[in-house]
Amino acid sequence: MTKTSKPSGSAGSTGGGQPPLAAMVGPLAEYVTDATQRTILFLDVLRRRSEDYYEQKAQEVPHVLSFEPELVLDGRTLERPVNYLLVSVKPPEGVVIDPRKRPFVIVDPRAGHGPGIGGFKADSEIGVASRAGHACYFVGFTPEPEPGQTIEDVMRAEEVFLEKIIDLHPEAEGKPCVIGNCQAGWAVMMLAAVRPDLFGPIIVPGSPMSYWAGKRGQNPMRYTGGLLGGSWLTALMSDLGRGKFDGGYLVDNFENLNPANTYWAKNYNLWSKVDTEAERFLGFERWWGGHVNLNAEEIQWIVDQLFIGNRLATAELTTSDGVRIDLRNISSPILCFASEGDNITPPQQAIGWILDCYEKDDDILANEQTIVYAIHESVGHLGIFVSGSVAKKEHQEFASNIDLIDILPPGLYEAVLVHKSAMETGADLAAGDWVVRFEQRTLDDVREIVQPSPEDERRFATVKRVSDINLGLYRTLLQPFVRALANDGTAQWLQKIQPAELPLELFSDKNPLMSQVASYADRVRERRVQSSPDNPFVKLQEMMSSFMVSALDGWRDTRDQTLEQIFLAVYGNPILQALVGLQAGDEAPRRRPGIEPEELEYIRQRMAEIKARIAEGGTTEAVMRALVYIGMGGRALDERRFAVIQQIHDEERSDMTLDEFKHSLREQYFALRLDPEAALGAIPKMLPRGQKERKKALDIIRRVATSSGELEGEKAKRWAEVEAMFTPAQKPAAGRGGSKARARKKTRARTQ
Repeated sequence: MTKTSKPSGSAGSTGGGQPPLAAMVGPLAEYVTDATQRTILFLDVLRRRSEDYYEQKAQEVPHVLSFEPELVLDGRTLERPVNYLLVSVKPPEGVVIDPRKRPFVIVDPRAGHGPGIGGFKADSEIGVASRAGHACYFVGFTPEPEPGQTIEDVMRAEEVFLEKIIDLHPEAEGKPCVIGNCQAGWAVMMLAAVRPDLFGPIIVPGSPMSYWAGKRGQNPMRYTGGLLGGSWLTALMSDLGRGKFDGGYLVDNFENLNPANTYWAKNYNLWSKVDTEAERFLGFERWWGGHVNLNAEEIQWIVDQLFIGNRLATAELTTSDGVRIDLRNISSPILCFASEGDNITPPQQAIGWILDCYEKDDDILANEQTIVYAIHESVGHLGIFVSGSVAKKEHQEFASNIDLIDILPPGLYEAVLVHKSAMETGADLAAGDWVVRFEQRTLDDVREIVQPSPEDERRFATVKRVSDINLGLYRTLLQPFVRALANDGTAQWLQKIQPAELPLELFSDKNPLMSQVASYADRVRERRVQSSPDNPFVKLQEMMSSFMVSALDGWRDTRDQTLEQIFLAVYGNPILQALVGLQAGDEAPRRRPGIEPEELEYIRQRMAEIKARIAEGGTTEAVMRALVYIGMGGRALDERRFAVIQQIHDEERSDMTLDEFKHSLREQYFALRLDPEAALGAIPKMLPRGQKERKKALDIIRRVATSSGELEGEKAKRWAEVEAMFTPAQKPAAGRGGSKARARKKTRARTQ
């Protein structure tokens, strides 16, 4: 007797011979068990997040540094107390700090979060700077501001911190490199404009400096001030908080930019991968959820003067003692690091200040400023500081080449990173996997990125005036009543129901509904069942998640477009502009900072001094001038040339310091810019007479100039000119003509 079976393609069957419903029972049961267990583990992670938050909150100085800090100065003990602290960072095991290298100072943003993001993990700003041999310092803060502290007080505290660091490193060749992350960037730039003598190179990653700039349809955050009617709401929330502004409100602003991530994707990613994602989620939330407070005076100044007023780049701010804060006074190189994927500080806001300060390219040179910008293609705002790939690439290259950045001639540059695999020559001269090249740019290049709009300028100027009016009305009509009604109890209640704070309360052990979650989670871990990757319900889950993300993204886009159109219509209304005092016409509502007569006189004297010294110097100056001349034949300088210069410096055992080298290099650069004919003509007179010494100098020039490849085009032409200058003229050959010439000289000598 033979066994028969239905054909595999018969209706009412599956490939395994089971009815369809029966075939789904097993995967469904597996998925339901897995999903239920994941939900319990997910709730436990949220509970642990709340516990981490309250544990952090109980600490005097909570932070998320992954490095061991040691207190150097406490800002609370200064004459003008602030809640800022200066700590030294112990280098990782096996890392040796070179005392001759300039220290790095990382200043974290106080933008609603606690400190530590600059040293959040090994691959961070602190991590790469330490591995490059630099001593590292970190400027953080406590959760509560000191009574009455102002932004200027914070600036003065950082001034004291830098003075202390300089005193601690007398052997260092160069002043400290200061990194101001995000909101710390503008504070660092303000201090550098007032005390330029304290700074080496300045790096400002993701730092807003030009607050009205941005692209339509991409940067909705810049409209917030106008849509809220100005800064009166900031004053109201500070009054309700009894003179303090809850940093959680700033976090809410960031969260609202991406509702798909805030309300779904972030939590879904944790829930779907709870077995592997928990620790990474908790590590980040320790910083993201560690809210800090600001004084009412601080946040009001920030909103009025910067976010709405946009007064930093136009030199409209002054200190309490009358010193004007002019970014053109910064004498250190400035490196602005931004990203196209950053919707909080887009590239337009990071580099737009350059156009606010300068009208012509020559103005940058006249002020002897070196400005570098680097723009990432896609990383988001937080990725600029916390992304491991960014740390291993951009931050590592910046740290490794900080001395090269420091000696760049004045001008505007873009930092371009090229992988070593693309290098044909001298790849071994560069540290790491990348070679950084500094390409000369013009203000037109910046304009192409920023795309300034006079119409938008008038709109934001209108916002500023409307804000002043509304703030005045609030302070006159409502503020006395609000302050009379507010008390410590209402302030605490508002903090608890604040959107960034409320989830931490709900998912903590304070909630009776969460009391058994920890024990349930322990039992789940003992009996964990995970769905197979090919489970059809897992695939359906992913499809549903993608749909939710798309729906929320669509809602965000519609919201942003609607709000943008409202902003443009309201504040572009010429009647409203006239009512708030903006004059009709083509005149820009904000002017670039003018050049004071004293500044013009300084520039004139400086140029005159350089011209007078064009013919001064010896072989070293001649070599530098020749190298600068050849380099001016192109538009780029990369790290390989500087590496060769360092090698030659060590081989020759030169005692020239980095500051001396920088000063001399700038002198030669300006000499060639001011009077190229005289500067080149003086080179042969600066050289030694001996052919051997000239040949040695020429070999150095050739070695440096060809370190990044053979010379071509204009550079090759200039090399030929330099080679002729360094080659002594041949003496007349001994012979008939030479004998007659000598005889004539002797005859003239006897007759005289």
